[in-house]
Parts: sequence; structure tokens; C-alpha cells
Amino acid sequence: MDRLFIFDTTLRDGEQVPGCQLNTVEKIQVAKALELLGVDIIEAGFPVSSPGDFNSVVEISKAVTSPTVCALTRGVEKDIDVAAEALKYAKRKRIHTGIGTSAYHIKYKFNATQEEILKRAVAATKYAKKYVEDVEFYCEDAGRTENEYLARVVEAVIKAGATVVNIPDTTGYCLPAEFGAKIKYLMEHVDGIHKAIISTHCHNDLGMATANTIAGIANGARQAELTINGIGERAGNTSLEEVAMILKCHKHLGVATNINTREIYSTSRMVSSLMNMPVQPNKAIVGRNAFAHSSGIHQDGVLKNVQTYEIIDPKDVGIDDNSIVLTARSGRAALKHHLQMLGIELDREKLDNIYQEFLKLADRKKDIRDNDILMLAGEGRKASFRIKLEYMQVTSGIGVRPVASVCLNIAGEKFEATASGNGPVDAAIKAVKTIVHRQMTIQEFLIQAMNKGSDDVGKVHMQVACDGNVYYGFAANTDIVAASIEAFIDAVNKIG
Repeated sequence: MDRLFIFDTTLRDGEQVPGCQLNTVEKIQVAKALELLGVDIIEAGFPVSSPGDFNSVVEISKAVTSPTVCALTRGVEKDIDVAAEALKYAKRKRIHTGIGTSAYHIKYKFNATQEEILKRAVAATKYAKKYVEDVEFYCEDAGRTENEYLARVVEAVIKAGATVVNIPDTTGYCLPAEFGAKIKYLMEHVDGIHKAIISTHCHNDLGMATANTIAGIANGARQAELTINGIGERAGNTSLEEVAMILKCHKHLGVATNINTREIYSTSRMVSSLMNMPVQPNKAIVGRNAFAHSSGIHQDGVLKNVQTYEIIDPKDVGIDDNSIVLTARSGRAALKHHLQMLGIELDREKLDNIYQEFLKLADRKKDIRDNDILMLAGEGRKASFRIKLEYMQVTSGIGVRPVASVCLNIAGEKFEATASGNGPVDAAIKAVKTIVHRQMTIQEFLIQAMNKGSDDVGKVHMQVACDGNVYYGFAANTDIVAASIEAFIDAVNKIG
């Protein structure tokens, strides 16, 4: 079996999704989970883009041992200098540099010629090579780059010292047959192609990221750039769990990974929780319904032989099909088991606190799901907030002007305010604004039901603008008005 190197870019490309930014501590938590999962390369960030990204690359370099730590740059000397500095503590280090190669990028982004781009590609590769032995070069928008010119660029950067060459379908434009043919063309027409590893980096704009990645692998690519749950720019990236399980199921492809597939589900849930980005129920491999059967015909078949309708054993991706049902009569051990299954480890004190909140929720809600448990675990992160909601009382109804009374605890001191509004949420937010005295505008307000039913937990995502910057808030509660105010306060706490 040929080896496919798994390059995880959850912490770089995945984290570019609005509202999904992680702090350094959370990034280290994800990086350690990726190491346990068995990824070969972790793209830890784009160091020159911000001090936070620089610091994250530094700290991730210290935190992991087995994976190569990679830092992204443009084909610019300053970017490469900063990346090299950020990687100084990495046990295994890689600089990922590159430039756009399609006619669109060359003409409209760089206002240059093909020859100028070729020279810049070689210069960037050679410059990065001064710092590290392992240099990856990306040909941005390779999916729309004419094959003959792409082959010239790939050949030139390999001769300049690139150990990996990334062929991204940056816009998700290619059809699988086209992308596979592109990789095949490079394998057959680039002199010295076997001196480097060819990598795929496919986006999902047309829903073909995974198919394109597999087509690339079938034609000779031996590194795949992926994200947990397929998160990423616009419609997302190729999903790590999908590629890993496709290769596990289709052994005839002759390609294997080093992924410990039993860690897939817990890693998926951790990323979903930390980034406040729900996994769609019908998501392949890790969705809530991935191993659920509601059709009577399907149920009958599965009861007779599970392979009639399941090609993957749930245990192979870390899902315990003998699940423990959580009710108001469940003990701490059952709650702890579910949290561990979701990739969350808590000390005794935090577990006790969450258990008390769990009992209150279980009394109100008959059907306790994984998302409910993740919501409770996420509430623990609010303990360190400077501004906390002490209480809220709302009066509203038909023919009644909505009025809200709010009490906030700000650094230990309590403040109260009352306001009216167009609805209970509007009234409560106006009361909060009266207390915090900041000019803030809500730019986006999204409410989602986690499961179904009138007793459901509602999740609220909010985008708040203040002083020219945008801040994201998140909360979940069975009371949607409370969830809305808590999401607003979550955003306010990030303003500082």
C-alpha cells in the first residue's frame, strides 16, 4: 500500500470561517487532538497575518511532537522570514509558500506575465529553502491553470528545492475527471516529478471537494490537504474523515493513511464545539444521522445483517452504537461517558457543575442529545467573562409593549436597567446597551434549533459591530430570548 500523507489545515484554512476563530489555548487543544488522530502535517497558521496567528504557530510548535508543523506564507520574503521565526521551536518544520498561477490571478491579481510569476515562484522557493529543508509550494488556483504552464511552474519549483508541490482547486471549479487528469498530466510531463510529493487542496464550492481529492490520489497525488468536518473558506474544504474512510473502505486503491479512525468522531465534535459550528445531521461519517435508520425496510435489513445498509462499522470512527441514553435519572458516570465520547475531558469540579445544569435541562427536555451536552460544556467557558448576566425578566404579549429588566454583573459590581422595544429580544438588548454604554450594531442574528420540538435548545449566533471591528457571540438555551441576550453579551465580552 502506498502512503498518503495527511495535511490538516483546520487551524488555518478552516479557521478562516467568520465566527470560528479560536484563541491560542483552544488551538493547542485541537492540535493535540490532531496529533492523537495521526495527521502527518498540521498547518498551524499564517504567521505574518496577525500577532495572534504568529503566537499560535509558536505555541503549537512547542505542544506537538510527531506531526510536522507548517506555516503558510505568500511568495514574499518578509512573510517567509516571519514564518521561519514562528517555527523556531518546531521539532519538524515546513514553510508553505506560493503564488497564483491561473490567468485570472496573473492578470487581475498580480498584473504580471507568466514569466514574471515563474521567476517569483522560483525565488520564493529558494528563499524558503534557506530556512528549512522541507518547503511546500502552492500554485494557487491550479484548478483553472492551463496544464502546460502549470507543469512548467511545478518543474521549476522542484528544481529550486520544493519537497512538496500543492495543486489547489482553489475555487472548487474542477470536475473529478478534470482534476484527476491534471494530476496525471503533471506526473507524466514534469521532469523530476518523483523528487517531490504532489498534494491536493480542494474546495467544495460545487460539492466535489472529496471526489476531486480522491481523483487526484488515484492519479498519483500522495498528500491531501483536508479539514475536520470539511470546514473552510466559503463552502469549505475536503473533509478529512471522508477521505480517511474512503481509503479504508476502498483498499483496492492501494493507498493507506496513518489516521487512527477511532479518534475521528471525538475530534469532529471537539472542533464543532470549539468553533461553534454545528455538523449537519446528514454529514457523511460524523453527522448525527450517519448511522441512523428510520425506514422500516432499512431497519429490517440492519437487524438481520448490519452490512445490508452500513458499509462502515460505527466503532471504526469512534461511535459507540451501544449508546447510553441520558435522562433526568442518569448519574455523573453516564454524563462523563458522553462527554468523553464527544472529546471533552473535565475535572471533578467542572463535571459536578455541569451535572447540576444537566439535571435542570433534563427536567425541562425529554430528549437529551449530544448537542445539548456540548452546549452545557460550552457554558463553562463563560465563567471567566468580565460581564455576566445575573437575571433577566421580560414582559411581552399581544397588545402589550415588550419591556425587559436586566441585571449585569460587571467585574463583581451589579448594574440594573429596564427598556422597552419592538419585541422581547430588542427590549433586553436595549437594556444591556444602557448599562455597557457602547455604540454597537447587530449585523447578523441567526437562530437555529438543535433538534426538534417545542422543548428544544435554541442556538444563537450573533455578529456585532463596534468601533469598526466585528465581534461574534454564541449561546444556547431552551429559552430563545435568554439565548439571544447571552449571545449578545458573549460578543460584548470580546470587545474588551
